[in-house]
Amino acid sequence: MAAEANNVTKPTTTFTSHVLKIGIVGFGKFGQFLAKTMNKQGHSLIATSRSDYSDVCQALGVTFFRDPREFCKERPDVILVCTTILAMESTLRSFPLEELNIINTLFVDVLSVKEFPRNLFLEVLPEECEILCTHPMFGPESGKTSWAGLPLVYDKVRISEVGSRAQKCNDFLSIFESEGCKMVEMTCAEHDLYAAETQFLTHTVGRILSHMNLKSTPIDTKSYETLRHLTETISGDSMDLYNGLFLCNANTMEQLEKLERAFDTVKNDLFGRLHSMIGKQLVHRVPDPSASSTMDDANPLKKA
Repeated sequence: MAAEANNVTKPTTTFTSHVLKIGIVGFGKFGQFLAKTMNKQGHSLIATSRSDYSDVCQALGVTFFRDPREFCKERPDVILVCTTILAMESTLRSFPLEELNIINTLFVDVLSVKEFPRNLFLEVLPEECEILCTHPMFGPESGKTSWAGLPLVYDKVRISEVGSRAQKCNDFLSIFESEGCKMVEMTCAEHDLYAAETQFLTHTVGRILSHMNLKSTPIDTKSYETLRHLTETISGDSMDLYNGLFLCNANTMEQLEKLERAFDTVKNDLFGRLHSMIGKQLVHRVPDPSASSTMDDANPLKKA
């Protein structure tokens, strides 16, 4: 799958950077994570969220608005949607778009699925509104020390080719490029096809293993440590995220079915061989060669 993904990756583009006024909608863990770097780069940040993050925003140098209408009156260049997957539709449909300078506003999402926000943006936003779908393939843990080399997937869904609005999109993408991210341009449909394996399957296996309560032992192998690390990583993600990955990606059901078939194949291979061995011994009275060998070794007369 990685080789296929490389085939759709377009040549790297160098984006120029100008200061943006960025309005973050949904200021939870991931919104705060992005805000720290954007603030460090000198961009002006405002935020609104269902929960009160005024204290957190003050500490990060971000202006917080409890009322989305007052937030929109600030006329940000970019509206960055950082809600959960399942909360995005209700948030966007209730958003006071009439308070924005809509023709000069770039809407961006950072969800872990892409066709869902793309289609929702196209359905809800006016035609003159610019749309960029992105997915930073990292988070507060994996991007804690650096974003260098980490992928930023993006799709210019509805972006002007020239002029100030095109420049605004490039300015936003430069936030990630200047941090050393691997810039991967692909369609939202392509992203979801790959993500059904790279993300949803990983989350599913991690959640299955988490129910086994894996413990460290004195003889842990590297492979076992990898499994334990996976369960620890996945346990930090909410069930809402996992539900969103499943419900809002059309490719995930196929992955679940493939996983189930693969597990059945492994079980059948194990049980089939076991049944064959026992059948030979009980029905056809064929001795177990390993047992015969053990008895011969233990018989002093045979050795003599």
